[in-house]
Amino acid sequence: MKSNIKVIIPALNEENAISKVIKEIPEFVDEIIVIDNGSNDNTSVVAKEFGATVLHENKKGYGYACLKGLNYIRNLKDCTDVIVFLDGDYSDYPNQMPKLISPIIYDNFDFVLGSRKQILSEKGAMNSHQRFGNWLATTLMSVLFKSKFTDLGPFRAIKYDVLQKLDMCDKTYGWTVEMQLKILKHKYKYLEVPVKYRNRIGVSKVSGTLKGSIFAGIKILTWIFKYSLK
Repeated sequence: MKSNIKVIIPALNEENAISKVIKEIPEFVDEIIVIDNGSNDNTSVVAKEFGATVLHENKKGYGYACLKGLNYIRNLKDCTDVIVFLDGDYSDYPNQMPKLISPIIYDNFDFVLGSRKQILSEKGAMNSHQRFGNWLATTLMSVLFKSKFTDLGPFRAIKYDVLQKLDMCDKTYGWTVEMQLKILKHKYKYLEVPVKYRNRIGVSKVSGTLKGSIFAGIKILTWIFKYSLK
């Protein structure tokens, strides 16, 4: 693959997982960018040891971390073609990245989402309220926007120029659904591909807590109903 591909990995206290994630990212990736989102462990040290560019964003929030990575890329001199977003907890399979990137490079898709199909997932990798939340959100998106999305998964690839036009702004839990809603609104060409999913290393900062799950659900539904009124 001749395109310039960069990977953004938001990470919070992932010192036990981040090396595994980085090691499994395909060699065709030009740069791996880990955004340490205020860790109190050795996440940033380990990420540097394994060759990643490490940025620091102390404002807690998935969106804050992603925006930090995009701001860094925006100031680079080289031309970026594709951005891949990937979690730092080793729940995704980085070696499946070609499944997300190939449709963009060879079939001119603008956005490709890795859909965490239950049949391909380890037992317990997604709990019942995660699956229900995904179902509710994607069902509403189907009814309101004629969307074909079945997941809001974090493993995704997008053309960099398209991502810039989306003008992403969510700072926390709504980042993924904001991106998908804007893809639908602007009628960009998108695709879902099934990907494997496994139990993460460590405890989830969102679905692993009742507070995180509630706030994530509220934020996602707010974005959906906000767009339904436009």
